[in-house]
Amino acid sequence: MSELTSKTIAQLRDGFRGGDFSAREIAGAFNAAVEAGRALNAWTVETPELALAAADVADAARGSDAVQPLSGIPLGIKDLFCTEGVASTTGSNILRGFKPPYESTVSGKLKAAGAGMLGKLNMDEFAMGSSNETSAYGPVISPWKRNDGGNVALTPGGSSGGSAAAVAAGMAPGVTGTDTGGSIRQPAAFVGISGIKPTYGRCSRWGIVAFASSLDQAGPMAKDVRDCAILLENMAGFDVKDATSLNLPVPQWESGLSSNLKGKRVGIPKEYRIDGVPEEINTLWDQGIAWLKDAGAEIVEISLPHTKYALPTYYIIAPAEASSNLARYDGVRYGLREMGVKSLDDMYAATRDTGFGAEVKRRIMIGTYVLSAGYYDAYFTKAQKVRTLIKRDFAQAFEACDLILTPTAPSAAFGLGEKISDPLAMYLNDVFAVPASLAGLPAMSVPGGLDAQGLPLGLHLIGRECDEQSVLNAGLAIEERAGFTARAEKWW
Repeated sequence: MSELTSKTIAQLRDGFRGGDFSAREIAGAFNAAVEAGRALNAWTVETPELALAAADVADAARGSDAVQPLSGIPLGIKDLFCTEGVASTTGSNILRGFKPPYESTVSGKLKAAGAGMLGKLNMDEFAMGSSNETSAYGPVISPWKRNDGGNVALTPGGSSGGSAAAVAAGMAPGVTGTDTGGSIRQPAAFVGISGIKPTYGRCSRWGIVAFASSLDQAGPMAKDVRDCAILLENMAGFDVKDATSLNLPVPQWESGLSSNLKGKRVGIPKEYRIDGVPEEINTLWDQGIAWLKDAGAEIVEISLPHTKYALPTYYIIAPAEASSNLARYDGVRYGLREMGVKSLDDMYAATRDTGFGAEVKRRIMIGTYVLSAGYYDAYFTKAQKVRTLIKRDFAQAFEACDLILTPTAPSAAFGLGEKISDPLAMYLNDVFAVPASLAGLPAMSVPGGLDAQGLPLGLHLIGRECDEQSVLNAGLAIEERAGFTARAEKWW
């Protein structure tokens, strides 16, 4: 691995501007890393020429006012983001080969900020999954291995599994992810990197293929908290093309970073002490509490009484919205079309049967069922009411605290194939992440340590609406005290 690929975004940015190395050298190093890491299956499309083209623009601008915030920084883009002229397939056969004639707002903002694109990142199909095993391109393999000497391939988490693996393996200094119920935070925890889901509406959803419109939110994943702040500044902002976009100025999150938490109150929800969670998860949580206390924070116990209903609520609302959003994939306008059938209805059915994978079909069926005339009030309406109660729980908790600390996931990374046949066990991976998604709150995972098998474990911070700065600052405080420097050994 090149020395350049081990650097953070901040180090690459400052080194490029200081003349220590050129943008083309950076792009070349990461292009080589992408090629060398193909065994991990993290990419659906590689675009080395786009990374080099952006690098040449950056090199030509160096030393002038034309240098942009991300000049010289190549990034990976999750395959859920539409990228003009580059295949954008959401990990699904139904969109295989689709090259949109437009750019998503988020990827367009990063491009305008000077970033190059290394390629598109593999993901669970339509972002439906927690292990990156539902992708039509096959599973992404984590660069991490258990220290028991076995050769079990591990999941990098999902749905942003390709994004997580790319950063952890040194194939990209930073990436975009999306988070519907934990799909930035859980993968970040599994591979020992940082990732933040901002407040719902902070980043435009325009040009991001929809899964669940009231939950989907773009966010960055990177080696550390500072890099996440840098990327988020260049991803966020109001967009007239997105009716759910927040019309608020974008804070300078990087310059506002401070690990001094004096005066901050951190809430510890008693309901998150869940039976069956490995003791090392709770031990790390207790260590995180001690770290935040050392940073000056006051620790308070809080209650989020409707937490136990969060997962069932999510798995009614998200599939319901998915069944509506995915109705557009019918073989008529774009994407896959199955021919040789007798009628239009047969073409619809054959296209969707061939194009969608098993997990997507499962969620469409669940969503269609809960939206049906006989069950809408019994399921969907009731779930929306419970979602309101969950939001109310957080609002009341934030009267007593400024931040909330929990574990990110109930376990370390598990082996590919170990849970794919048990959807309920797979869904439980999001037990700690889903409540913040339902409430639309900013939340972040920061690596805190390793389990007994030498695999990363994450700590999870939740903040008030639009208070990403406090979340980032608390993440920085944990990062400094955890001193997490473990990286996956190169075996691929």
